[in-house]
Amino acid sequence: MKIVISDILKGSIADELNLNGGDEIISVNSVVPKDIIEYSFLVLDEELELYVKRKSGEEEIFEIEKDYGEDLGISFESAVFDRVKPCANKCIFCFVDQQPKGLRKSLYVKDDDWRLSYLQGTYITLTNMKEKDWERLLSFHPSHLYVSIHTTNPKLRAKMLNNPNAARITDDLKKLRDNDIKIHAQIVLCPGYNDGDELLRTLEDLKKFKKILNSLAIVPVGVSKFRKEKLQTVDKKIADFAINAVDEFNSDMKKNIAAASDEFFLIAGREFPDKKYYGKFFQIEDGVGAMRLLIDDFEKCKKKFKKKLKNPVKISLLTGESAACTFEKFKKEINVQGLEFDVIGVKNRFFGDKINVSGLITGEDMINAIRENGVKCAIIPSVMLREGSDEFLDGIKISDIKKQFLGVELHIIKDCYRFREILDIINSK
Repeated sequence: MKIVISDILKGSIADELNLNGGDEIISVNSVVPKDIIEYSFLVLDEELELYVKRKSGEEEIFEIEKDYGEDLGISFESAVFDRVKPCANKCIFCFVDQQPKGLRKSLYVKDDDWRLSYLQGTYITLTNMKEKDWERLLSFHPSHLYVSIHTTNPKLRAKMLNNPNAARITDDLKKLRDNDIKIHAQIVLCPGYNDGDELLRTLEDLKKFKKILNSLAIVPVGVSKFRKEKLQTVDKKIADFAINAVDEFNSDMKKNIAAASDEFFLIAGREFPDKKYYGKFFQIEDGVGAMRLLIDDFEKCKKKFKKKLKNPVKISLLTGESAACTFEKFKKEINVQGLEFDVIGVKNRFFGDKINVSGLITGEDMINAIRENGVKCAIIPSVMLREGSDEFLDGIKISDIKKQFLGVELHIIKDCYRFREILDIINSK
């Protein structure tokens, strides 16, 4: 186990100690922290003994006196210093298991670690929690966790997760409730398994956990062409049922806790609810409320378009097919003389036509879309790329596309929930 420093805050205590990226923390007050959570508790004290191993190999012990709670100004390469707790399930709907070989290595990682759930918002099932894990979790009392529930039917959950430990979900939720640990929950809806009456049962059971249930997202199962198990996709009838079930649940709870993801409304052919439906948008990263934020921001931007561009411009927005229909509506309201604004729903040939979200578009899919549509100036949402890079899921980079299509202008918008960046690009022409 190595606790490697990635960065030092300028002017901090660590900076004064001349610590640098690449140095390692050996211990804090003779304790070797397992993760950044434990480290954060250890460095609260006013007096610290910090044992460090320099990148050069030299070891030093620093005696530090500081104010209680004052941060040392150290960032780490990883939030977990020991081994990340792996997933012990074999879920029938797992998207990681239905990916082909040849993608980025990180895409095949299946973690089920409560620490990453707390720190990074990843979903956990709680099936791999041992008694010592529970003791540690409860001792730190994290303010919230993201929990994949799917169903509260013990036999069905064990079947869907292919793990007998999955059957204890209600007991696990009671343990969290008894210790007042808040959760954001998720249900991946798989037709023929946890929809219909089973969904109603799950929602009814979750009413007992109102005290700790901060939010609940219901999302449709994603079925790629690589999936071995035969799973149905959500159709209009199932989408309508789920949306109505959520409305009834929220009515009974007297608060908007649950929300169906944007895909359900697209499949059902319904208008997206107003922002009150989504509460504080806790589950925006799960595709719950993204379209509402985008629509509301477009309404604010409409009056800020230039009436006329100096030179005629053709700009193409390349996005997933699910979002394309919303942008097509925007297109009809954009009246800028000299502007040709095209919306291209990129076909997902890599994962199959049942996958239509922007985040699963590959570089090869993008190349095909640019070639087939004769794109010269494109706007691409950053959600298609690995965070902090220009790399698509299949390893193809933006720079690779620019080399293949010389002269093609590519604009990457960082905030996919706002129209403002697209407006700025158009107005700059």
